[in-house]
Order: sequence, then C-alpha cells, then structure tokens
Amino acid sequence: MSASLKAKIAQVFDEPGCEKNQGKSEKERKKGCTKQLSPGAAAGGCAFDGAKIALQPVVDVAHLVHGPIACEGNSWDNRHSASSGSQLYRTAFTTDINELDVIYGGEKRLFKSIREVIEKYDPPAVFVYQTCVTALIGDDLEAVCQRASEKFGKPVIPVNSPGFAGPKNLGNKLGGEALLDYVIGTREPAFTTPCDINIIGEYNLVGELWQVKPLLDALGVRVLSCISGDGRYQEVASAHRAKVNMMVCSKSMINIATKMEQRWGIPYFEGSFYGIGDMSDTLRQIAQLLVRQGAPADLLERTERLIEVEEARAYQRIEQYRARLAGKRVLLITGGVKSWSVVAALQEAGLEIVGTSIKKSTREDKEKIKEIMGDDAHMIDDMTPRQMYQLLKDAKADIMLSGGRSQFVALKARMPWLDINQERHHPYAGYEGMVELVHEIDRALANPVWQQVRIAAPWGDDGETLGAVNATAAPSALAPSPAAIPA
Repeated sequence: MSASLKAKIAQVFDEPGCEKNQGKSEKERKKGCTKQLSPGAAAGGCAFDGAKIALQPVVDVAHLVHGPIACEGNSWDNRHSASSGSQLYRTAFTTDINELDVIYGGEKRLFKSIREVIEKYDPPAVFVYQTCVTALIGDDLEAVCQRASEKFGKPVIPVNSPGFAGPKNLGNKLGGEALLDYVIGTREPAFTTPCDINIIGEYNLVGELWQVKPLLDALGVRVLSCISGDGRYQEVASAHRAKVNMMVCSKSMINIATKMEQRWGIPYFEGSFYGIGDMSDTLRQIAQLLVRQGAPADLLERTERLIEVEEARAYQRIEQYRARLAGKRVLLITGGVKSWSVVAALQEAGLEIVGTSIKKSTREDKEKIKEIMGDDAHMIDDMTPRQMYQLLKDAKADIMLSGGRSQFVALKARMPWLDINQERHHPYAGYEGMVELVHEIDRALANPVWQQVRIAAPWGDDGETLGAVNATAAPSALAPSPAAIPA
C-alpha cells in the first residue's frame, strides 16, 4: 500500500463527528472502527466497489476503471440509481489491462484511455478508479490524471481506492475524499439563494430523491447538489456555497459533511426520508438550520403547514392497510440508516418489529433504534442464514424485509419477503414512499401463494425424503396388499 493511500486512510479514520472515535488514543484511532478484512475475504464488497457505488450516480461524468475488465464487472444496474438527464454514467469504461501491462506498467494505456473517452464523449470530467492490480504494480494514478488534465483541459479525478485497502464502507469514504480533494470548491454556482442545501449520501435509488424534491421545492428550498444521486459535476463542484448539509447515511460519507463544516462553516445534521414522522422531522430540521443561517423566518411556518397537509394525506391513504397489518411481525435485515429509519416507518403502519440488524450501523444508529423501540429493541449484530431460517420457521416473524442475498432463506422458510435494499424496484422515501412501502408489504402478506406452499406434501411436511411419510398411514395407501401381488 502506497504512503499516500495510507495517509488518506488515516485521515478518514480520524473522524471528528464521532465521539467514540475521538475518545480513542491516536494509535487506536488509526486502526479504524471496523476490523479490516484480509485479502480475498472482502465479503460485502471491497474498497473499490464502495468508491464506485458512492461516485457513479454523478450522471454526466465518465467513470473509468483502471484495472482488469472483471473489476468493471460490478454491475451498476442492480442498484437502480436513476438520472433525470445524462445516461453517460451507465456506460462502462475500463482500461482492461493485460499481462504485458502488469510487467511493463499500465500508465500509458491509462493515458490513452482517458484521451479516447474525452474525444468520443466530451464529459465535463473523468473519474479514474484505482484497482488492486494497478496499485500493486505501482501505477502512479495521480500523476497520470494530472498530466491528462493539463493536456486535455478537463478535470481528471483520481479515485485511489484499491480493493485491498479495506471494506466497502471505507471505499465510500475514500470516494468522498476524492471529491473533497479535487472537486468540491473548484467552481462557483451561477447564483445562490438563502435556502440552498446539499444532500449527502443519497443515491436516488429508483428515483427516491424525486419523491422528496417536490416537498423542498414547495418550501422554496433549493437542492444545490446531491452527492451523489442524480448529481452533476458542476453542482458537486459548487457544493461549498450551500447554507446547510443534510447527511442521509453517515456510514458512507460523513467525512464530506464534517470537512465541509471545517472548511466552509456549513452546518450539517443527519436525517431520514423514510416514514411519515421522520420525513416531517427532516423538513423541520432543514427549515430550522436554514433560518439560523439567514433564511426568511416565515420558512418555519410554511414548513409546518406543508407537514400538516402531507401527514394528513399520507395517514388517510395508509388507514385502509392498518387493520390488516396490525400485529404482523417483521424481521428487518438491513443496515446503516435503514436499521432505524425503516423501523419508525413500519411502526407507523401498526407492524411489530421482532428484530433489526445493526451489522453496518454506527453507534448513533443504535442509539436511535433504542429511542424508537425502547427497552424491547432486539438488535441483531450478525445472524447466520441458519439462524434466520429458524426464526422464520418458528413463525416468530410474518415477513422479512432485507436485501436480495437473504431472499432465498425466506423462500425456503415459506415466508413472504420484500426487498428493502438497493436492488429494489419501488421507491420508499417521503410521504408517497411510505404509502408505497405499506402497500407492498400488504401485497406480499396477502399473496395467496403462501397458503399453497405451506400445505403439507403427501410424502411429509418437510419434503426432504420419501421415507418421511406419516407412519400411521394405512398400508394400502403405501403399497398393494400381498393378495394383489401375482405369484
């Protein structure tokens, strides 16, 4: 690992927004908050994957992966991050290095690739991602990007986050560091308003940002930039002129919010777009911070009027589901901000939470879970598929909400399942998203297929072997009588 990458990782781990981290000694702080994965054991994604996930929703930028073609094989389409304009971010660019590049170096190939991308697509900028192989052979990513930027007159941004550096969440932060070092603060917006905000850690999955933006527009609050869902390079580069930052997922990009506060004095808070109550609280916090920063004082009153109308409308629409969902038990296997924000949304629909995972949650996330669920909070640090299956099989939950990797456990247990993670096809943010979430849960629970698959098979309930047939069955039901067998 290069000295510059080690220094950058040390900076990321020195997180001033975390009280627990600041309470450690300098030596312990450099180790980070999570156990670093050994090579070949990057379960859940490597640092390169995390950086690509964090930055690729900047839709008008060319994202070039400097490494073997298999690294670009991390499929972006499974995250459904939507764009309201350019589709360039969905085009896969890679240098596709080979064995000779490993021997002689891949810097010339990288420079030629940058030139080809700029000549063919003319993007406002090129983001270049370092991978394990090119980092190990010593390619100087920063030097090549600087030379290309001078030669072609375009920003060429090095994202130094090879997979062996650590897990996906570290990669999220290293992607954020690239924005802080090379992008944010490099341009000025065409104009500013007293109600400009940045939304950080929001990826516009299935267009969720578009369910929230109309509410902000109604209040006269302008989203100066979203980092990075449906983002534009110009917007991200001028994000330093916002009055307030909203942090959606502190596990991924908290370093951007804290460093923007240090450099430009922009206050930030962590909010949630999931659930009626949390959506209202988020709007209130945005209004309060903006007024504190100089926005018109009537923003607070207008916010309360909007909340009153939207809450009444949302509660009226989910009322038809509450009678059917009351008392239904949910097992929530997710992480990060959703470990507590979705809990509040489900409780508003009358659902009971039997457990929520905290594998990717911060200490603040855990405190919020306790605040919402009280003493009955059942937080699951890590649950094996076998334990998950047993919990569902014992009917301690009526439905499981999780990511796609856990769906087969629910199906094997013959229990309804709903995708709550990034692969989903339905947006759940804002007041409209809450209604959609309740509707989808109701559909999953009421699906008649579950009554069919739970009927005991003729050869036994588990269907594992033909020998599991009920021993009390009459012999004639299993085999012909001796008298019927010809001599």
